Amino acid sequence: MQKCSVLVSVFSAMDTCKRYFLLSLAFLMVFFENLGTNIVFGFNGNYKHHSLHFSTSQGIYDMEDVEDDGWQMVETKGNQFIVNGQPFYVNGFNTYWLMVMAADQSTRGKVSEVFQQASSVGLTVCRTWAFNDGQWRALQKSPSVYDEEVFKVLISPSIGFRLVAYGVHQKLHNALDFVVSEAKKYKIRLILSLVNNWDAYGGKPQYVKWGKATGLNFTSDDEFFSHPTLRSYYKAHVKAVLNRVNTFTNITYKDDPTIFAWELINEPRCTSDPSGDTLQSWIAEMAVYVKSLDAKHLVEIGVEGFYGPSAPARAQFNPNSYATQVGTDFIRNHQTLGVDFASVHIYADSWISKTISDAHLQFTTTWMEAHIEDAEKYLGMPVIFAEFGVSSKDPGYNSSFRDALISTVYKTVLNSTKKGGSGAGSLLWQLFPEGMDNMDDGYAIVLAKSPSTLNLISLHSSKLAIFNSMCSWKCHWGCKKKNALETINYHDDL
Repeated sequence: MQKCSVLVSVFSAMDTCKRYFLLSLAFLMVFFENLGTNIVFGFNGNYKHHSLHFSTSQGIYDMEDVEDDGWQMVETKGNQFIVNGQPFYVNGFNTYWLMVMAADQSTRGKVSEVFQQASSVGLTVCRTWAFNDGQWRALQKSPSVYDEEVFKVLISPSIGFRLVAYGVHQKLHNALDFVVSEAKKYKIRLILSLVNNWDAYGGKPQYVKWGKATGLNFTSDDEFFSHPTLRSYYKAHVKAVLNRVNTFTNITYKDDPTIFAWELINEPRCTSDPSGDTLQSWIAEMAVYVKSLDAKHLVEIGVEGFYGPSAPARAQFNPNSYATQVGTDFIRNHQTLGVDFASVHIYADSWISKTISDAHLQFTTTWMEAHIEDAEKYLGMPVIFAEFGVSSKDPGYNSSFRDALISTVYKTVLNSTKKGGSGAGSLLWQLFPEGMDNMDDGYAIVLAKSPSTLNLISLHSSKLAIFNSMCSWKCHWGCKKKNALETINYHDDL
């Protein structure tokens, strides 16, 4: 006991950087000792076999160990994310339907379940929809009008009536409040997407329908990007969401560190203008508008990553010739004022061929490396691979190939991480709890049914956590990390 107290005193006297360094080295010693086994090492000190039981205490992070003092806004410094001066590399996931499931008491538990399972394998960021326009369980019933019945479902009548008195802009879907508060409970940050390019959950086509209902004449859904009325509809929605006061936490969304970033639109395309000028104008206006309302949070666009006319030499990396004609322009789009980091999606099974082949893995590596290079060379910002996956409906699909794809993405991110590069993280599409088969688009990953995938995710979380904890920016990135980084580089598994 006396020896332990002396060691504790010495350890406590060390500065923060030295303590992180020694803890990281201790972790590495135990980690490498067990590389040859079928065990994944958890950060709580327990060994975790292929377990189908999820609990927070078995996770990479213990909720009690993360104090609110460390729950600060995510920022960028150069080409990397930081939180409270520490590097923040991302291992995350998509679950688009959280708000819709939270709208009903009978399905709300699925939100908690997916956050708990994600936390148990060290996932720290979730991307989800902050929109549902004119659809089932709609958030926005019509422009600036939010569904009152859905709104009431999660709050008491007395609170509901009080908020209604504030006006129609306060009639936001309280289900999103629950999603945000529940995410914080499990120390998961959210990338909230504000509208869809596609018709799922309303999106761009629904805004055009609303415009037509007022007597406006549109010839294309792409007029969402150019018509002033539709731009005003979008801005009104953005303002309503950002200024929303969460009824569970009493924190305004634009002040909540639980929100990692705002995404302007999911997978924008404007095929009516292949030059990219129309979409570029929209991005420029909306990025600045979001920043005018909320200068604290990061903003990203939500593009898939296709190269356009401004970078003809990079078009060789596009998955097909059509990708050059969809109105997006990766480098130009991300040079826009107000955009803080780049986003890229990876769907070889949609863009190259449905049939599974090694060409998908080769494309994935090349696609990622090209965008990491662009983020470093031209943009000076982090890049997140915000959607990637493979569908179980694809010809030739098997779980081994899915694991190979995930490993390819993780390895490419880590190769950048080791060098302090722009590859800042990735988000699986998509994580599901059990019992959600009706929402599965073929890409769902159910951890309870996928022990090999669970271990891949958990192991990658462990590796990124080493980088996130070893040194603060105040230590000048390479100062105390050098030996640990050399150790990681020596082992091919990392």
